[in-house]
Amino acid sequence: MITPKSDASTSPSIIPPDGGEPFLFGEVGGHFKIQGASTEERFAVAQLPEIPPGVLAAPLHRHNNEDEYTYVLDGTLHTMAGDEVVTAEAGTWLVKPRGQWHTFWNAGDEPCHVIEIVSPAGFERYFQEVAEAGSDLERLAEINETYGIDMDFDSIPKLCERFGLTFPEMGP
Repeated sequence: MITPKSDASTSPSIIPPDGGEPFLFGEVGGHFKIQGASTEERFAVAQLPEIPPGVLAAPLHRHNNEDEYTYVLDGTLHTMAGDEVVTAEAGTWLVKPRGQWHTFWNAGDEPCHVIEIVSPAGFERYFQEVAEAGSDLERLAEINETYGIDMDFDSIPKLCERFGLTFPEMGP
């Protein structure tokens, strides 16, 4: 990955379509296109090229340290924020401020493709640690505590039943 420089005399950085640090969270994967180290930890950017139809991307959760900004490139993203469910079509931004309980899924028939901006940076390391933890719920709880994430695992079956979704296993 090319690291952007803050020196105005350097050339622009190029991140190719398949560039960036890959991550996988269940069936939802993507690439961190811009790491916090290259933005003085101000923000990080991830691209999720495919949220499969009918898949809940995460349990109901909230970030205590980061704000998230999601831009829908293709498809339809459904988000629950608090008790409200919103639908975001291509071209729509979703703002999920820190401290707000939320989750998201693709209830459409086609894959959904989004860009996520997380501010401040640092959360991009979370996905690598979660992938390494697999389905070890004790380790997942430790990781969530480290990153200031509150996660309601009990929400998974309720959300799947309510919206007709599946939630993939996290790994071995």
